[in-house]
Amino acid sequence: MKIDKRLIFAILGVVIIVLGGAFVLWLRTPKGYSGKMESIAIGIPSSFFAYTHTCIAEDQRFFARNGIIVTIRDYDQGLDAIDSMLNGGVDIAAPSEFPIVEKALKKERVRIIASTIRGETFYLIGRKDRGIKNTLDLKGKRVGLRRGSIAEFYFGRFLNLHGMNMKDVTLVEVKSEKLADAISEGKVDAVITHQPFVYDIEERLGAHGKVWPAQSGQPMYGIMVSRDDWITRHPELVNRFVNSLVQAEEYIINHPDGAKAIIQKRFKFDRASIERMWQVHQFSLSLDQSLITAMEDEARWMIKNKLTSEKHVPDFVNYIYIDGLKAVKPEAVNIIH
Repeated sequence: MKIDKRLIFAILGVVIIVLGGAFVLWLRTPKGYSGKMESIAIGIPSSFFAYTHTCIAEDQRFFARNGIIVTIRDYDQGLDAIDSMLNGGVDIAAPSEFPIVEKALKKERVRIIASTIRGETFYLIGRKDRGIKNTLDLKGKRVGLRRGSIAEFYFGRFLNLHGMNMKDVTLVEVKSEKLADAISEGKVDAVITHQPFVYDIEERLGAHGKVWPAQSGQPMYGIMVSRDDWITRHPELVNRFVNSLVQAEEYIINHPDGAKAIIQKRFKFDRASIERMWQVHQFSLSLDQSLITAMEDEARWMIKNKLTSEKHVPDFVNYIYIDGLKAVKPEAVNIIH
């Protein structure tokens, strides 16, 4: 009986694919770490995007199963978390990518372990009763925002795209959680902020509010970052930390209602708010070229606006730690280096 070679190759191909898939699944399945438990302190700003994977990994005991005892420390914004990390207050920080641009321009030795989430959630909200009905009406107005944050970058670029610059407005420093009060009480004429604060402001202003998307198509990245020296001393611990986040991502994919319930409880959102937030975020651990491109764009903006004494855009590949994510989820690494 003659055996069809094409059939044999086809069967072998299927076997290889199945075994490969099984191996990847084995890598990512919580198996109960048998080594010694190690501690990690994570600094997290009080925002939805920064907390999602960490909250789920903690709630579902993915950290514990990977031999990690996690301590979460809250900060008002990402830059505060990074500064604490640089001073030894925490081991890992979870800001957006923007503060890392500033640190890279200062040549701080920080490295991004992974991007966990991306979204377009920043909006500019103005008061119509203060004469803000079109973008050019922002000239001469008081605008509330967190200075030194990614909100300032988005606002600066928003103004540039509409024929204005920062000198055309008066910037007022307001903490994120106080922006709704500031604009509803008339202390500022407009604010730039992210969800879920936008929903609150829209409800308070009602028909008096005018809202514009502020990111112009460029997503914000939630990242995990640490000091270069800490990563160098703890490469295996970093791998287990990343594995915990990958398991959290798979939980989000496979159990979306359960994931939403965890975050809803943490932030005390109502169901409608959590559904809206979910729709404007992508939950995916990655290290890809689009992150590098975004950081280069932000660095050029800082240099152009003289927010740094540095004259050249850093090579941000030097601020990425590839090995951790590559060891656990290699298909998620797409950095040209």
